[in-house]
Amino acid sequence: MRAAFTVRKAEQGMMSGRRVVAFDSAAELGPALVRLIASRAEKTLSSGAGSFSLGLSGGSLVSMLSKELPTVPNLDCSQWLMGFCDERLVPFDDPESTYGLYRKQLISKINIPDDRVLAIEPSLPVQECAEDYATKLNKAFGTQETPVFDMLLLGMGPDGHTCSLFPDHPLLQEKQKTVAPISDSPKPPPQRVTLTLPVLNAARCVVFVSTGGSKASVLKQILEGGDGPVLPAALVAPTQGELFWLVDEPAATSLTLAVERPGPGAQL
Repeated sequence: MRAAFTVRKAEQGMMSGRRVVAFDSAAELGPALVRLIASRAEKTLSSGAGSFSLGLSGGSLVSMLSKELPTVPNLDCSQWLMGFCDERLVPFDDPESTYGLYRKQLISKINIPDDRVLAIEPSLPVQECAEDYATKLNKAFGTQETPVFDMLLLGMGPDGHTCSLFPDHPLLQEKQKTVAPISDSPKPPPQRVTLTLPVLNAARCVVFVSTGGSKASVLKQILEGGDGPVLPAALVAPTQGELFWLVDEPAATSLTLAVERPGPGAQL
């Protein structure tokens, strides 16, 4: 009976556009994530699209993707377009630079052309940096409207922030800008640029990756609600796209909702 209940609840989650998928460990989550990325890329490009646009986040995703993505058989990234969901305003050789980490650990290992990786210009003041990055997105996507990414990979902090959108921050109310500057980040470094909620919610597929027991309580609040304030990660709900939460068992320990638990090698 419990298994049937789990399936029904999982199907309901899929119907509502959100899938919560738990893996025994981060080591199992990583390969499943890159299989999902590769399958969505293949689907997008085989439909006749000229590119597959992928937005990257930092944190543990850097090492996970750098380890797993180059191992995908026959991976062809020549038509991919990579951007960044947020970035710290530091030089690329600074260990805090998300682009710098990806360039060193991943981009050098895959066949993506340099001009298809969109990075900020860290020498600019933060306001101009955000405007410059927004212009780069507009040019790459061929639009003056909100860019629509095929897939965004997001992380979540222990305070429920995602990208550089922090709890109770005015940027959560931003409706006009696609890329916003932030000079007072509660997490250092203070100066950053970030995609805004309209861009996150316009994506065709958003994938949150959350691992570790330290995320358990905030993950429960975001996925199941409660009496506390609505946290930034809970505001991400693509209007026309898919939403995945890929978590490991330590992060899922406090959840009471039913989750999908795929077997090894499963395709999401």
